[in-house]
Amino acid sequence: MSTTETGTARPAGRPRSEKAEKAILEATLDLIGEGSGVTELTIEAIAARAGVGKTTIYRRWSNKEDLVVDALATLKSPVPDLPGDSVRGDLIVLMEAMRLDALQSDRRCVMNIAMSESDRYPHLFEKFRRIAIEPRREAMRKVLRRGVANGELQPDLDIDLAMQIVSGPMVMFTRWADPEDLTEDLPQRIVDQVLAGLGRK
Repeated sequence: MSTTETGTARPAGRPRSEKAEKAILEATLDLIGEGSGVTELTIEAIAARAGVGKTTIYRRWSNKEDLVVDALATLKSPVPDLPGDSVRGDLIVLMEAMRLDALQSDRRCVMNIAMSESDRYPHLFEKFRRIAIEPRREAMRKVLRRGVANGELQPDLDIDLAMQIVSGPMVMFTRWADPEDLTEDLPQRIVDQVLAGLGRK
């Protein structure tokens, strides 16, 4: 047990602020998933769903857009640890992370609803891209550059184009295909097919 400044006992465990923050983020995602687009979403509704006051939210986020960005970022898994043994192995790990995220149907629903308003909130989604998407892209960029340096890939490889070629099929599968198509061997199939064209002749 710990005590407050007034000497009142306070139960040990997760700090109240952390619980509140988690509740706020979950409330934001729940409301978006129920069809409240970014435009309709309000701080009042989020506070009511999370069981906190508006001031609790504004102490952490200056506006609704910043809150939405942080909430959406929780839907993306962290960049996975890469073995570093081969370009093929690392790319398969990165593609598998995308596949596993896509298998969470509730996450896909929320993300699709939110992304439908990207034209109306370009700054919001640019910040989301920097926080949640760019770290994965940078991981892939490093893998491909390493492959060029050690001779696994073509010496004149266009890195940015190669990134699109590698991730593009998985993006299409995760957005438009049936969940049954997201098979366990899909990452390997995509990477092997791509490397057949990108590998050194």
